Amino acid sequence: MTSLYDEFRVALHSVWTRRWLVLAVAWGICILGWLAIASIPNRYDSRARLLVDVNEILPDDAQGGGGRPQLDQIRETLTSARNMEKVAATTGLLPAGANEREKAGAVAMLQKNIKVVPQQDNIFEITSSVAVGSLSDADNAKLASGVLDSLITVFRDDQLRGGRMNAREGLKFLDAQIADREKALREVEARRGAFEAQNIGLIPGGSGSPAQRVEAARAELGQIDSQLVSAQAQLAAANGQLSSTPATINIPGMGSVGGGVARQQLAGAQNELSSMRARGLTDAHPDVIALKSQIASLKAMADREGAGAGGGGNSQNPAYASLSAMRAERQATVSALSARKAQLTGDIARITSQQIQNPGIAAEYDRINGEYTAFKAQYDKLLAQREQVRMRGEVQTETDAIKIELLDPPSKPTSPAAPNRPLFLTLVLLAGIGGGVGAAFGLAQIRTSYATAAKLERASGLPVIGSITEVVTPERHLDRRKKLVWLASGGGALVGLYALLLVAEFIQRGMVA
Repeated sequence: MTSLYDEFRVALHSVWTRRWLVLAVAWGICILGWLAIASIPNRYDSRARLLVDVNEILPDDAQGGGGRPQLDQIRETLTSARNMEKVAATTGLLPAGANEREKAGAVAMLQKNIKVVPQQDNIFEITSSVAVGSLSDADNAKLASGVLDSLITVFRDDQLRGGRMNAREGLKFLDAQIADREKALREVEARRGAFEAQNIGLIPGGSGSPAQRVEAARAELGQIDSQLVSAQAQLAAANGQLSSTPATINIPGMGSVGGGVARQQLAGAQNELSSMRARGLTDAHPDVIALKSQIASLKAMADREGAGAGGGGNSQNPAYASLSAMRAERQATVSALSARKAQLTGDIARITSQQIQNPGIAAEYDRINGEYTAFKAQYDKLLAQREQVRMRGEVQTETDAIKIELLDPPSKPTSPAAPNRPLFLTLVLLAGIGGGVGAAFGLAQIRTSYATAAKLERASGLPVIGSITEVVTPERHLDRRKKLVWLASGGGALVGLYALLLVAEFIQRGMVA
């Protein structure tokens, strides 16, 4: 512990003996540092919050390709080069008659110092930072808020004007495109008409290309095949039912009350059985089985009645007549489907034969038809887009498509955001003092000297007999006091200059407020 204390005393003595070096180095570092800080202009920040609300009057599918403006596009529009150039001109950053290089420099400076940060879906915080060295702090503070005022005004005017201008330009562009497509469509129609006239008999009639007509005929033929199979099955079922149904039935006379009732019930049951078979019920159906059992019982009752029950005669069976009409209807359906199938088969064979015999003509006709279809689709799409753009333009004429509201106006900065000059001045002062002490201590290490006898003994390895204390005369004492006063004055002047710079900084800030 004693050795450490001695080392500290030795270091302190070495620095004190070079105190003028400490003061000179401190002054040099402080002067250079404070000059560097003074050359840094104060930066003033102004902030504002902006609400950009998009009025979605038209649905999304009627936006005509424009769609709802995206928020990132709004942010890019705020800091676009065109807007920055207008802001620079209105705030005086860009003098009248400036060349392109000066304009590019002003635009780049503003784009670098203006930050747009989205806080919510449609709320933006805009920050403007201004630090122009040729301007005073008051002018920089005023310019920071003025830049935001000008930017918001320019953006609002552009949005108010831009929507209507875009609609008019869009209509003009679409009209030109529609005229071009209409002209091309008429040329293709004329070429197709001339081609058909030159190849009469080689190109089948009908709309569409030969390949399209063959494809449509094959699709219809597949449907007709399935319908024909179903109709033929229904006709076969009707023929089977008709063959098992008698054309006439015997209706006995009303001889006695009991006998007439039994025969009438038997005739009714037989008619019901015929009706069931006409509906397609088979003999295995439970209702048919039950009705057959009932008919057998009624026949037994009718046989017991005998012939005395009264005379009777044959009459047309109504079930047979109904089945005959049904069979005729199904035969007509089968005939119609068969005729349509034959017609489609013939059309397919004829078109295929013509394509095989004249492949070049068919291919050219297909190409012309394909070209016509493509132009027609483009033409219809452009017409729909033009109508949508026209509607959107009318909406923007009646109302504002984008509503811009200033939530927080640009703030008026009263103190610089950067640099923190008081802190930097203090750090430079401490760095100057530390640099002076360090320089003195380093020089003491380079120039070897021995402040105590013990240190000399350790360094030389020889015993030190004794040491002679310095004798200070009155004249030398006065000289030391005078130099000490000069040293204190130099140190005090350094600290006073530091305090003066701090006071000047706060006075300058007060002038901004």
